[in-house]
Amino acid sequence: MIRVDLRSDTVTHPSPEMRTAMYEAELGDDVYGDDPTVNELQQRAADMLGKEAGLFVSSGTQGNLVSVLAQAQRGDEVLVGDQCHIMNSEAGGTMVLGSVVLYPIKTDDFGFLEPNLIQEAVKPRDYHKPPTRLLTIENTHNGSSGRALSPEQMKAMADAGHEKDLNVHLDGARLFNAAVALGVPVSELTENVDTATFCLSKGLSCPIGSIVVGSKDFIEEADRWRKMLGSGMRQVGIVAAAGLVALDSMIDRLQEDHDSARHIASRMAEMKGISVDPEHIQTNIIRFGVPEHTGDQIAARMKEEGVYINGGDSDLRIVTHYGLSADDYEFTISALDKVMKEIAS
Repeated sequence: MIRVDLRSDTVTHPSPEMRTAMYEAELGDDVYGDDPTVNELQQRAADMLGKEAGLFVSSGTQGNLVSVLAQAQRGDEVLVGDQCHIMNSEAGGTMVLGSVVLYPIKTDDFGFLEPNLIQEAVKPRDYHKPPTRLLTIENTHNGSSGRALSPEQMKAMADAGHEKDLNVHLDGARLFNAAVALGVPVSELTENVDTATFCLSKGLSCPIGSIVVGSKDFIEEADRWRKMLGSGMRQVGIVAAAGLVALDSMIDRLQEDHDSARHIASRMAEMKGISVDPEHIQTNIIRFGVPEHTGDQIAARMKEEGVYINGGDSDLRIVTHYGLSADDYEFTISALDKVMKEIAS
């Protein structure tokens, strides 16, 4: 029996307040643009991130997809980090459905793209090469154990793109985690980008959905792509209502997840066979190393002990989230200590 599920913060269930709001939501037909709950959520999200308009989409992957397709045409090039979610974990959708070229840039250990590498990657006008149109950046950075990039780092990357006449898109799946960890308004992290997404269904604990923000013209084009992808939704205020509750009540509590992650990482650092630096844990993601080829075995044993984590070869991940208690985390630590002693022996 699974007691603790730490595969991702996507496994969260809506809060009691969300369930009530969903039941009582005022509804309309969103394809016609007259669902008042969706409209309120979209505008509130845009205002919070300092942009003109917003668009509710079904997932973070779809948010990134419509954002790229609205800003790059067939045969255009999009600059991405080599460890980014768009390139490595979204099924190649931008390439398959948009026929755009993804060009990876070396990402440092903290998820930052050096401005000089961004500018060097922009192609000259040459019919042998695709025209570079868009830069995408990620905050928090999943592959770097959820590191949060500061407003200064965001500005440096965005400025490098803008100086080369690129639009800049932010994959901000866990953007509010970054804002809470850094102690800054979320708008400071989006001030210098043209477009951004954030997920409602991760740390903010909603059952479904993400938000895309940008200029009104961009959102109009992104909405066209959303429709083309078959995601024109009708009385979607039922789920948008949970998003409004999340923006009111789920942001500040993210600090609890961050504190829990650092506590777990500090205990993991004492276990034989685990490589993790607690000082690098800023938000709710713990990426940790285990002996080569043992990751799937560790995940299987953890499941037997009642803790669900994803497998892998030697790089594993734990994600803290709403709905778990301090007792659940202590249960996890004990289970992992037991399993690692078995592996080490």
